[in-house]
Amino acid sequence: MGSIDDVQRFLGQETGLATVSTIQKDGGILSSVVNCGVLPHPITQELCVAFVSAGNAARLKHIERGSEVTVAIRREWKWVSVSGEADLFGPEYLPENFDPEQLRILLRDVFISAGGVHDDFEEYDKVMASDKRVVVCVSIERIRGNT
Repeated sequence: MGSIDDVQRFLGQETGLATVSTIQKDGGILSSVVNCGVLPHPITQELCVAFVSAGNAARLKHIERGSEVTVAIRREWKWVSVSGEADLFGPEYLPENFDPEQLRILLRDVFISAGGVHDDFEEYDKVMASDKRVVVCVSIERIRGNT
């Protein structure tokens, strides 16, 4: 079994590199590689694993349909995974009482929590807005691993 400390330690290496999996409409699994970080959920303030997704990524539709999300992190022969439901925060996914300025800050926070650095955050903000990027916050319902 793994712990949230293991998740944070693993993500702290290799700029948060992880594999994210969702369930497709036909029951198949869609997996892709992203950079993740651990931070407080913007609504509940409970720790979550978060990443930034392209606004047209298929995984967003899977999550909208209720797909659980699994984030798997491997470092050498050790691994840890987090599974849970996910919340979306983006231009087309703004919860009530969550405004575009909060989204702009959240996009930066996730980027930084995944180990990202940027010389020009104003440019970063412009790119995130023009690409309609979405933050995916995965609740930590189960942690597994051989850490």
